[in-house]
Amino acid sequence: MKSWVAIALMASTFCAQAQDRPAPADLPPTALARQWIDQDAAVREARSGLEAAGHGAGMLRAGPHEWTTRVTMQRRNYQSGGPDSKEWNAQLERGIRVNGKAKLDDELADVELAVARARVGEAIHESARSLVDLWVDAALSAQAESLYRAQQTFAQQNLRAVDARKRAGDASSLDLAVASADAADVDRQASQAKSTLDKARARLRVRFPDAQAPERALGNPSGPEGPQSQWLDRALQASDVMRIAEGQLRKAELTASRASADRVADPTVGVFAASESFRQERIVGVSISIPLGGTYRRERSLQAMQEAEAARSALDRQRRELETSIAETYTDASGNFSRWQLAEQGAAASNENAQLTQRAYALGEADLQSLLLARRQFLDASRAALEARAEALRAHYRLLVDAHLIWNLSDD
Repeated sequence: MKSWVAIALMASTFCAQAQDRPAPADLPPTALARQWIDQDAAVREARSGLEAAGHGAGMLRAGPHEWTTRVTMQRRNYQSGGPDSKEWNAQLERGIRVNGKAKLDDELADVELAVARARVGEAIHESARSLVDLWVDAALSAQAESLYRAQQTFAQQNLRAVDARKRAGDASSLDLAVASADAADVDRQASQAKSTLDKARARLRVRFPDAQAPERALGNPSGPEGPQSQWLDRALQASDVMRIAEGQLRKAELTASRASADRVADPTVGVFAASESFRQERIVGVSISIPLGGTYRRERSLQAMQEAEAARSALDRQRRELETSIAETYTDASGNFSRWQLAEQGAAASNENAQLTQRAYALGEADLQSLLLARRQFLDASRAALEARAEALRAHYRLLVDAHLIWNLSDD
């Protein structure tokens, strides 16, 4: 019970300290994001599970015992002769939870509801992570498609420059054919980029039917604020996965206590009335029956104790997995930000080199291979910079989602 209260206090402390941030400009605004997330099938499934858990909790509080009625009709025949005696017997009985089982069942009901609520929170969290990934993918694909369209223009400019030099007698037909092939290859890549964009948008629409394609380009990344330990603490305190694991441990502990208490079997208490001997004898009384517990109940208690130990190990494993995941995401956010800065510098230098080489070729100061190589290097560098931007933003946004700092995730 202490560990269950402790994690609840951790969660309330985090909610009080962590301030929800406005959604970054290149992500959906909070109102739209929450609308899409709440309509996600996984979230609806978890909410239905919460409703079911409410009924399950009601069952636990009510207990497994119900009223049982028994009515017996009989005819008594006398060997000495005379009329038969019509007789009856009626009984009403019910089992009674003893040895603190009713209180344990109430606590189990509370834990079942808490775990179901945590599952809803985790479904929302996972849906938010999926929205981040799909949104960034769609925005990345849109910018990549724009990049290849710009490369088409650049390749056509190269082709016109080669054609001009050929007409001037300074380039061969082979040079023109090579430049044409290069332009055609760029057209192919642009077509592939358009298909990639269509698929990215389709994945977004299928998962979140009301979502519209991103209209804004991806912004400039920033490194994670604060040390890794701070993000780890926030993620642990906000983690619904940890709440689920803690709830499963508490449930296993209560189940073990319930199984131990059940070694003392519940008695069945009843009242009865009877009429016999031509209604001359009226009988009323009470009855009680008590099962005598044996090997089955003992083994069930031992099994529940081991299941509690397994749940305790599962909680420790879940904590370690979460710590590893947050450490990796933080490292990605920091490393990808540095790589994006380097990639942007490389793309700017490649762009300048491509422009200079194109002008130099037009003036007859560079050969065709240098021209085509400069364009390809510019494309590779631009693509690398764009992908580095997307990965840096993705890792940073995952940190924000894991810490429940955007889209009002801290409210769940």
